[in-house]
Amino acid sequence: MSVPADLLFTKDHEWARIEGDTARIGVTHYAQDSLGEIVFVELPEVGRTIAAGGTFGSVESVKAVSDLFAPLSGVVAAVNKALVDTPETVNRDPYGDGWMIQVKLSDPAETAALLAPADYEKLLSEES
Repeated sequence: MSVPADLLFTKDHEWARIEGDTARIGVTHYAQDSLGEIVFVELPEVGRTIAAGGTFGSVESVKAVSDLFAPLSGVVAAVNKALVDTPETVNRDPYGDGWMIQVKLSDPAETAALLAPADYEKLLSEES
């Protein structure tokens, strides 16, 4: 399982791709693999304020329903609406077309609390 080098991660298996003052957010390959076939994704509306560590939505798979935890604080600037009709995209391409939300960051310094790719790989090796 490869971990993209351009992302930051949480211990809850969400990722963030920092793009200027925004972050694109999704769940990791490990998370989608653990969940199994994803059949429904609930995401927030554009304009909602989210806080780092708080929930911003949920995913339902054939195995379970899991909350999604925000890696960073900010205002939701975009939502991947394609996931409404094709939630399985999260399984197929978790780091690409399976992104979930884009957030305008309220405190970019929060990125310091996220895991670098090497640290996330270490976490994965400890959990498996």
